[in-house]
Amino acid sequence: MVRRLFTIVCVAAMIAAGGCTGRKCAVGAKSDFPKLFNGKDLAGWESSGGARWVVENGMLVGTQGANNSPGDLFTKDTYKDFLLRVTYRVEWPCNSGVWFRYQSPQKAYQADILEYKDPECYSGTLYCPGKMFLAMNKDKSLVNRDGWNTIEVRAEGDHIQIWLNDRQVADVHDTTSDSGKIGFQVHPGAEFGPMKIVVRSILLKPLGSKGN
Repeated sequence: MVRRLFTIVCVAAMIAAGGCTGRKCAVGAKSDFPKLFNGKDLAGWESSGGARWVVENGMLVGTQGANNSPGDLFTKDTYKDFLLRVTYRVEWPCNSGVWFRYQSPQKAYQADILEYKDPECYSGTLYCPGKMFLAMNKDKSLVNRDGWNTIEVRAEGDHIQIWLNDRQVADVHDTTSDSGKIGFQVHPGAEFGPMKIVVRSILLKPLGSKGN
């Protein structure tokens, strides 16, 4: 009886002190995350390719450039182990994504923002150049097609996890890249001409002393 009471008291104390279990521990509280995007300009970011990246009404907006040209936007800093939370919406048809641990077009990961037909998969799918999809979100009901979505990435060592709107869609181990930049992609092609990605917030919390 005494042991049981001690256990209950310990659990209650952990909760009162902000302790956590399960997904809350894996992803973290929003207040713990420093901002990567200041909502004013592209300070700390650099573009590659012909896509257009601007800040409008405090949000980051990406569209194709002239002649449906593609492009990417990357952080100037690199990150190793981290928790990343991106809140965004898109205008369809769309083929975009959140790059992370990006070192080169051949060495990176991307949390996709798309509707792929063969194989069928949706936003939150984990893409790796040269390996295609490491994990696929096959549940289109998880996507808020007309509103805001949140992608969360936890990358720690070779362990990569992704959540879309609070539902886990990827949990894999892979060693393609252990560090790199965070970024966004705008895909080429006239079929994606109306595409627009609007990012409301980009929050990143390094994990441990080797977080970045």
